[in-house]
Order: sequence, then C-alpha cells, then structure tokens
Amino acid sequence: MKKGIIISSFLTFCLMTSIPTNAEKHYYLPAEKSKEELMMDLFLSVLSPNIDMAVANYYSDLLTERPGVYPYQINIINMERIGEYRSFEFLITLEVTPVVGPHIEVGKDQLTFNISPGNVKLTKFKHIETYELPPNWQHIKKK
Repeated sequence: MKKGIIISSFLTFCLMTSIPTNAEKHYYLPAEKSKEELMMDLFLSVLSPNIDMAVANYYSDLLTERPGVYPYQINIINMERIGEYRSFEFLITLEVTPVVGPHIEVGKDQLTFNISPGNVKLTKFKHIETYELPPNWQHIKKK
C-alpha cells in the first residue's frame, strides 16, 4: 500500500513538473539577478514613459480608459547599435502587453524606438493582436 502511494505521488510530481526544453524564446532574457538583468530593468524603467505614451496614443481611438504597460510585460525583441563600434545611436524593438484595470490584457504590440543621447523617437508601432475584454469591461470600448 505504501509503495503504491509513493509511486503515485512520484508520478504526480513528475507530471506537474515542467519539462525543460531547448526551444528558443523569441525574446532575450538575461540571467536572473545578474548585473545585465539590473541594467535591462533600469533601461526599461527609463524607457517606460515613452512606451506608455505610444500605447496610450494607439488605444485612445479604441478605449475610453488608458492602458498601461508594466516593465515586466516588456520583452526586447531586437536591439542594435547604429553606426560604428561605440556609437550611441540604437534601434530597439520591444513587444509589450498593455493592460487596464486589474491587469486585464487588451492586446499585444510591437514598438520600435530610435534612441540617441537625449532623444527617444518612436519609429514604428505595430499592433499584433487584440484581446477580448471580459463582459464587465466592455463599457470601455469606443463604438
């Protein structure tokens, strides 16, 4: 009897544990608690007002409530330096998931910024997907 309980517990544990894969993520994640993760979080925090403004501009025609984007809902798709080594102009493409209210996702968007010292310019905004709002949030949709 004990052996059966141990085996079924072990099988349940194995089924509930995720299986590691070598599948490549479509965005970059630095090692947890690394200096690189700290720098990336700092960078996304500084860029956050520009992201919020771009998202607010897009959704202002669709929703009466302004969606926000939390830094942990921003993924870096591509980042490149424009020009020679150690030039300070960059092109960065982000994927964001804007939310309203209690973290209700409204869509998925891709933003591309050109960044140079003292200048952040949105060069491309691509709406990827619209998520359906729950019934009690339908009232924020513009007709």
